[in-house]
Amino acid sequence: MKKILSLILALTMVFTLAACGNSSAGESEPSEIPSQTEGSAVPEESEITVPTENTTQPEESTQPEESSEPEAVAGSTSLIVYFSWSGNTESVANEIQAQTGADVFEIIPEEAYTDDYDTLLDIAQEEQRNDARPVIAGTVENFDQYEVIYFGYPNWWGDMPMILYTFLDEYDFSGKTIAPFVTSGGSGFSGTISTIQSMEPDATVVDGLSLGSSAAKNPSSDVSDWLSSLGLSE
Repeated sequence: MKKILSLILALTMVFTLAACGNSSAGESEPSEIPSQTEGSAVPEESEITVPTENTTQPEESTQPEESSEPEAVAGSTSLIVYFSWSGNTESVANEIQAQTGADVFEIIPEEAYTDDYDTLLDIAQEEQRNDARPVIAGTVENFDQYEVIYFGYPNWWGDMPMILYTFLDEYDFSGKTIAPFVTSGGSGFSGTISTIQSMEPDATVVDGLSLGSSAAKNPSSDVSDWLSSLGLSE
C-alpha cells in the first residue's frame, strides 16, 4: 500500500513539473503578428490631401472690366483725350495725367484695329481715301465742364487716324483750349494742327508736343518742359 502511494506521489510530481515547463516555453515564443514600426502608422483623414478638379484652375479674376468712361477727378477742368495703337501715345498720355491730374478718356474703336502692322497701314490708307468716321466705343460725360483738352494721337500717313475726326465731329470744343500731342517715326504733326484748327474754329489751339518713338517711351522731361512752356501744369 505504501508503495502504491509513493508511486502516485511520484507521478503527480512529474506531471506538475512538465506543466510548468510548457508554460515558460510559451512566454518566450515571438508573436505571429508584427508590431507597427515608426512611420508605418496609417494617417488619419485630416492628414490625407485629396486633390479636387479646381485645384489647378486659376482663380476667377476680380479686376473690374475696362471702362471707356473718363477716369474722373473731382473738380477737374482738364481732360486728356487720346488714341493709341502701339502704346507710344498712351505712354505720353499717362505722363501728362501724372503731371496734371487731368481726367483721361481713351478713344477705343468699336471695331478693334488689327494687330498686324502691314495690314493696319492698308486700313489706315483706305479710311483716309474714304474720309471714314470709325465708331468710338463709349462717350465723355459732362464734356462741357472741361476747359483744357489734351488731344493725342499717332501720325498715320501724314494725318490723324480717322477715328480722331470722329471725336472732333461729335464734341463741341467752343471756348476750350486744345493742347495737341503726337507720336511718330519722325513726321511730327504734319498738317494735323491746321486740320484741328479748321475743324474747331471756336477753340484755342496751343503749341503741341511732338515725340518720336524712343522719346515717347520715357516722356517725363519732355512733357514737363512742354506743360511749363504753356503754363498749363497743375
